[in-house]
Amino acid sequence: MKLLWISAFLAFALDQLSKYVVIHMMGINGSRTMDVLPPIIRFSYGENRGINFGLFSGSLPVWVLAALAIVICLLVLVWAWRVPQPPLANMGAGFLIGGALGNVLDRFIYGYVLDFLNTSCCGLNNPTVYNVGDIFIFVGAISLVIFGQEDKPRKKGA
Repeated sequence: MKLLWISAFLAFALDQLSKYVVIHMMGINGSRTMDVLPPIIRFSYGENRGINFGLFSGSLPVWVLAALAIVICLLVLVWAWRVPQPPLANMGAGFLIGGALGNVLDRFIYGYVLDFLNTSCCGLNNPTVYNVGDIFIFVGAISLVIFGQEDKPRKKGA
């Protein structure tokens, strides 16, 4: 479980730090973009008022989206605590929780999730933007699917 907490803290901190640096220090906003590794990576400002890819944007209150993310984090935490997991699954659970909580904090501070990463390649122009927390959520979820185990729950008192 220690690895889970360390991973969660790391994901949360890197998500918030990257948003602060790119949005506030570098001044990436609706009128300014920056090619980082053309044509693959570009910094481009975005406000996600929905869930992934802006689904349900504007149709659900901010507190509902934040509460949903917190409930999912708690469920993952309880699952990882009840069922002993290998280290890579614990790390994945931490990444998922930390990335999700970084986005929850954005919802409470701004009313939406700050996004700034855009990736396109090979003549395909990707119109969506995402953030470092989203990367951690994705990597965490994949790690849970690949490395997570549904074994016997921990014995009471363990």
